[in-house]
Amino acid sequence: MIKKFKILAASDIHGDSKLVKRLAEKAEKEKVDLVVLCGDLTGWLETKDLIKPFKEKDKKVLIIPGNHDSFATIDFLANLYGVKNIHGYSVKYNEIGFFGAGGADIGPGTISEKELMETLEKAYNGIKGIEKKIMVTHMHPSPSLSEFSGVQGSKSITKAIKKFKPDILLHGHIHEAAGIEEKIESTRVINVGKEGKIIEI
Repeated sequence: MIKKFKILAASDIHGDSKLVKRLAEKAEKEKVDLVVLCGDLTGWLETKDLIKPFKEKDKKVLIIPGNHDSFATIDFLANLYGVKNIHGYSVKYNEIGFFGAGGADIGPGTISEKELMETLEKAYNGIKGIEKKIMVTHMHPSPSLSEFSGVQGSKSITKAIKKFKPDILLHGHIHEAAGIEEKIESTRVINVGKEGKIIEI
């Protein structure tokens, strides 16, 4: 029997190194197998010590850019700390495939709906045939509960949910919708928020 795989997923850290330290402590305490950061790691505050605390706790980390992150900065952080940026890519842990696309429709990490869909398709190609799949985006889908904020979600993300049928979609972007969960078709959609969400698979 395959043991449960435990994830700590968080988003919208916006350079808050004190928050990262708390999340790293939570990851250690909860004995998570993987940390997933769903974009907006940098932003208007600090840019240092955003990945290092997780690495010091010997945690595997996946990242994607948000709309406040430039794509180059996220590549730089991934290379600097030896973590994986899955914007347009996929990885497999414990027979679970993770694939993703970051960015949103405003800011340094701007991505169009067309580019977002193409990036998710490219990422998904790497895990075709894997039964359990987790999709990671920064933006929320449209229609979704996170749209109560007045910020429209992405139709491409909804299209990708219907096409690739991931078990779970992890996203952020809408701070005031942190913690909201819903189902779109058979996919569990979670706005993970900055305080982080523990998910067991």
